[in-house]
Amino acid sequence: MKRKFIIPTVVIAISAIAIAAIPSAKTAALVPDDMNGWSDASKMAAMTMKKQYGEPAEKSATMMMWKNTGQWKRTVVYAKEFKHDFPMPHTDVMEQCIDYKVPAEKCSDLAMFDGSVVSNRTNGEISARCDKEGANFLAINLANDVIKGNKDVKTARDFYAAAVKEMINGGKPAYMQKLQFDVASGNTADADKPNSIITEDDMMKAKKMNEMMKKDMMKEMGKN
Repeated sequence: MKRKFIIPTVVIAISAIAIAAIPSAKTAALVPDDMNGWSDASKMAAMTMKKQYGEPAEKSATMMMWKNTGQWKRTVVYAKEFKHDFPMPHTDVMEQCIDYKVPAEKCSDLAMFDGSVVSNRTNGEISARCDKEGANFLAINLANDVIKGNKDVKTARDFYAAAVKEMINGGKPAYMQKLQFDVASGNTADADKPNSIITEDDMMKAKKMNEMMKKDMMKEMGKN
């Protein structure tokens, strides 16, 4: 008689384990299908930006991008994280940028201030890369102070650490809430200037070279 109950008991046990192993709909919803393989920090940053600014303008398997949201010209959350120990160990996953004309002589100061603050002089942009928007506000605000001469590198780095400490302990530092200066809207690019070593004749040769390359490319495309 006992044999009659062995199979049902096993089936019930297996079913219970299977049900327990299936994540709830609420949990599954926290990780969209298009974020499989993303780091946890990246997932958190992307979900926070979606909540703050809506769906991204562009997305792929490796990044999501928002354009012209809040004070930012561009926000990019990357699937891959990068270790960064300043001002405390964390990972950089979210890059946010604005139009900003950084004088060439200030680029080295920016690099010493924070390796995750990057100036693109040609495009006329400055960006900060961290894991939270507040930290990017802080980094860009301090970068502005360094560029304007309001703080030296050490003072800016100490201010950064103190602000993060304040935030961790429940405070809301102003530098982490928004950009504290008027943000430019275009007209910040720097195309630089030609070098006299390159002559007019050289430029004509380069133009012809590009034209030949274009013709060859069109021929290859025609074959396909």
